[in-house]
Amino acid sequence: MSETMQQRLQLFSVRHIGGHARGDGAPVTVLSPKPVTSKVIAVLVATLFSYVLNREWSFRTRGGRQRHSEATLYFVISGIGVGLYSAPLWVSRYLLHLQTPYTSRFVEEIADFTAAQIVGLLLGMAFRWWAFRKWVFPTEQSHEQEPERDHVRIS
Repeated sequence: MSETMQQRLQLFSVRHIGGHARGDGAPVTVLSPKPVTSKVIAVLVATLFSYVLNREWSFRTRGGRQRHSEATLYFVISGIGVGLYSAPLWVSRYLLHLQTPYTSRFVEEIADFTAAQIVGLLLGMAFRWWAFRKWVFPTEQSHEQEPERDHVRIS
């Protein structure tokens, strides 16, 4: 592959989003010293895309609600999910001080990966799956069983 083609592919490579590549190909980002902030931004961007995918693919056979209330619930639950995704990384970094200069760079990287990509991901994913099934995309049966509220108009 030609060097020009490799440079073009690097421009569109996911690992370079948010920064520029150094000469050795390693990404340099503006958020590298702020792992919690970068995790929150990544989850928020992913949430925007996941609403459409969940609506049209994962939960397409379920009842649901009107589109605007469904979207509102989806984003509220996803916001709670962002907190759950980020909480283990925050605890690891700022409560347990698993960061340099308190630990080695290796320990920091392992702790960040474990907290954010394993523990945080599992917590957020489990909560979101349960909450989406229960409140955002309920079955038509459970949606119909909700009690009807009498709307009293006060003049």
